Amino acid sequence: MKMLFAVAAILIASPALAHGPTPIKVEESIVIAAEPKAVWAVGGKFDGIANWHPYVASVKAKGGDKVGAEREIALRKGGVLKEGLDEYEPASFKYSYRMSDPDLDALPISSYSTTFVITPAAGGGSEVHWYGRLYRGDTGNEPPENLNDDAARAAMSDFLRAGLQGLKKKVEGK
Repeated sequence: MKMLFAVAAILIASPALAHGPTPIKVEESIVIAAEPKAVWAVGGKFDGIANWHPYVASVKAKGGDKVGAEREIALRKGGVLKEGLDEYEPASFKYSYRMSDPDLDALPISSYSTTFVITPAAGGGSEVHWYGRLYRGDTGNEPPENLNDDAARAAMSDFLRAGLQGLKKKVEGK
């Protein structure tokens, strides 16, 4: 009987010992010397990211800025990000979107959802926040180094940070 309990305990505990990926949170922000409305005019179009993000070669989009719109972002380094618009609030200078189809050559990420929002900055101008939640490229228990949590976090942070710097440069004209 003790053996039966021991086997049962092992079987019950086994799934708990196996851990898959946990959500990774990333957030980047930047202050831009312009009012939120002016920043939104450049960064607020779901299909307009190629106009200010230095990593983006081109965008194919359908649906404009309506919830459910889709875009395919071709990256300069190769790969395509396919995304769908979940929320669009121009009065709040905010939109949210999610990955609809992973491309591990583009980003070592299996899925993500992100939010882009512009708020007035304390000292004047605007603060742009770009943040999200994602999962690493390999969702197995022992991912290779290029598809693990650190790789996913670094790639997304780099993408968001470069985009914010590109937006600042475009808006401020510097």
